[in-house]
Amino acid sequence: MSYGMKSMQHSSQKLVIIGGGVIGLSTAYYALKQGFQVTVLDSNGPDAGNCSSANAGMIVPSHFIPLAAPGVISKGLRWLLDKESPFYVRPRISLELALWGWLFCQHANQDHVDAVRHLLCELNLESRRLFQELSQDEDFGLQSCGLLMLCQSQKTLDEEAEVAQQARELGLSANLLESKAAALLDPNINMNIAGAVHFAEDCHLDPARFVTSLKRRIGQMGGQLLHNVAIDEITFRNGKISSVSGSNETFEAQQFVIAGGAWSPGLLRRIGLRLPMQSGKGYSLTLHNPTQLPQLCSILAEAKVAVTPMGKSLRFAGTMEIGGLGTDINPARVRGIIKAATRYFPDFKISDFDGIEPWVGLRPVSPDGMPYLGKVPRLDNLVIATGHAMMGLSLAPITGKLVIEILTKRPTSIRIEALAPDRFS
Repeated sequence: MSYGMKSMQHSSQKLVIIGGGVIGLSTAYYALKQGFQVTVLDSNGPDAGNCSSANAGMIVPSHFIPLAAPGVISKGLRWLLDKESPFYVRPRISLELALWGWLFCQHANQDHVDAVRHLLCELNLESRRLFQELSQDEDFGLQSCGLLMLCQSQKTLDEEAEVAQQARELGLSANLLESKAAALLDPNINMNIAGAVHFAEDCHLDPARFVTSLKRRIGQMGGQLLHNVAIDEITFRNGKISSVSGSNETFEAQQFVIAGGAWSPGLLRRIGLRLPMQSGKGYSLTLHNPTQLPQLCSILAEAKVAVTPMGKSLRFAGTMEIGGLGTDINPARVRGIIKAATRYFPDFKISDFDGIEPWVGLRPVSPDGMPYLGKVPRLDNLVIATGHAMMGLSLAPITGKLVIEILTKRPTSIRIEALAPDRFS
């Protein structure tokens, strides 16, 4: 197995990465390729999984419109009245939630979308290329056959046709299909739809296999992955972080990365940085012997449910539940996913999901729908990489690559000023 030629320029530099999810692991991989001595600290146990271990597994150049976009607020307010809807904000008294909500409203407009869509598309396309590069060494189920945006109503299909036009303006392949044409494209599944849009550049993979692949590569390249290490102290010296401590251990390094997902704001408060972010809870259910198995991944447009074939299994994933760091399961949200599956795919029954244990994960959601990626101005040896929301897996390789470009003081291969962690200060 070949990982390419290591640069020895940084072989004497120790790097500590706080966060053992797919962003932290991708960063570790690219850091090891550059010769860093890498230690990844994961607060979870080795079998706990993370936000990317059972998600929809999609790589999505088609997702160039950020979460903060026109129409989202009015639609979200309507969804709040439906216990089974794809979106929910858990009511609570919280200044942080209020600030996040205010900033979200400030960015839910067309000017914001126009300002960032090229960047989101470029990030996802480059990440797609890196996934293909990584798949040459190990098989993690990467399938490059595109994504279908499935629409049940003509109104939604018309809206998605407008998105398809924007996609073509960005150089993406996006084809509007009537229901019969969509059925020909994926004949393995019976669909109850008015039509679809096929985004040819999108891909899918098995996220658990990808995470396992990264861990294996990191170990083979000499990196350390330590579990059950919850950081409780960050020590400074001469305007830099000198060490972090947790679980009765202290870790010194020359460089640090915080890639703690939804838990990043708590870590950053220890250094006096308040990062506007909320956790967005999502669920998935995986059928290991599905009634039908599509070839393409898809999104059920009205229901906001992602559907992904993984080997002989089929995964349904969805909901965005803003409500703190709890991982309790809301049965109504799970029912919403199941009912959507049976509406779009009529050969499936609600009983097909009996006994399927829902998986839950927390996505880190910024108020403008864009990741946080970059240095903190007053701490020269810290890079922050979090806030990817539903695109954590999709953007993991390019994020890891960009973090290392920042650490090595090289010009970044993609301009990322719009992702600065202090952009709301």
